[in-house]
Amino acid sequence: MSPEIRTIGDDDLRDWITALATGFLRPAEASDEDIAFRKADYDPERTWGAYDGGRCVATFRSFAQELTVVGGAVVPADAVSAVTVLPTHRRRGLLSRIMANDLRAAKERGDVVASLIAAEYPIYGRFGFGPASWTTSWRIDTARAALDPRHAAPESGGRIGLATPEEVREFGPGLHDRFRVQVPGAVSRNHWWWQRDTGAVRLTGDTAGERHHAVYRSPTGEIEGLASYSYEARWEAKRPENTAHVHRLIATSPAAERALWQYLCSIDWVRHVTTGCRAPDDLLPDFLGDPRAAAVDEHSDYLWLRPLDVPRLLEARTYPVAATLVLEVEDRAGLAGGRFLLDASPAGTSCTPTTRSAELTLDVGELGALCLGDAAAGRLAALGRIQEERPGALATADALLRTARRPWCPDLF
Repeated sequence: MSPEIRTIGDDDLRDWITALATGFLRPAEASDEDIAFRKADYDPERTWGAYDGGRCVATFRSFAQELTVVGGAVVPADAVSAVTVLPTHRRRGLLSRIMANDLRAAKERGDVVASLIAAEYPIYGRFGFGPASWTTSWRIDTARAALDPRHAAPESGGRIGLATPEEVREFGPGLHDRFRVQVPGAVSRNHWWWQRDTGAVRLTGDTAGERHHAVYRSPTGEIEGLASYSYEARWEAKRPENTAHVHRLIATSPAAERALWQYLCSIDWVRHVTTGCRAPDDLLPDFLGDPRAAAVDEHSDYLWLRPLDVPRLLEARTYPVAATLVLEVEDRAGLAGGRFLLDASPAGTSCTPTTRSAELTLDVGELGALCLGDAAAGRLAALGRIQEERPGALATADALLRTARRPWCPDLF
């Protein structure tokens, strides 16, 4: 018999968490703390399991999220997470069935997009998702960074101080809300995110309680930046070879960003700094006296988006020039397809169904890749993923959609 697909309740949580841990190659256990946290931070109507013989063999959950689009507006998103299928039950269509249920419910709820962080690249394109932002991480050799070793205070006149986890929980949400409207691709964080990320709630395998927190205050005293980091201690022949691992660094001004990186690179005994996930065009390397001191550790796709409401998605963002474009959006799931006239300008935008001839034809996943301004329509066309129906339409699309700075999602969910 085919496994049963259903939403779960409190009584299912232990088995569901155990299956989730197994799917992510972690110890197959669910502590009382894990269960209590899930009870407080899950929606039973949006948390799915597949059951075979009474045992959970696949997991899936979604939750409400806000996504920042180009220009600073936010749209409601269906954030998809905790997706696993046990190795004993692969290739049976379990994820396809659950994903169809969730996306249909998200569409009915009025969500504009669905979002996720893809653990594996080949999986999610078939569900209409496309990679909308990328991430780069660096490893900084502090001895080569060519920063003043006497660095003690930010050049901007602001100051760096340390904060306790309790203090971070107090000011962090407001700082993040100011930060995220500046960055296309940034997402909202709820109360429980802050509880877990500062160690107030500790689940199996969590290390957030070991972190330090540095805060940048502007010359007027306003908090404009936060860096959370931990240390990896290593000494060789009485010489320090320690590494500072940055888990989060957000800032609402370049001055705050520069000051926090200079602080992290000037900590005594720290030989290397790993940056964690940053935007591919992050300012960091050029904050250093020698940008080559920051070597790329990883570069990868990160945030994937699946449009659910094309007009609302394209009307929410801003555009640098005035132009019109007719898009034929193909959607095998039947959720967001159609032909749309985008009439955009810096003064205002409309996106409406139309019977005019299509100028660009693309899959809904390719629109997901384009909508935050990162992908180039011309490049996707060269790869055979977009069809230009009118000469010049690709150039129009790039003029409308691409952005000066690349989108970035700093969070894993």
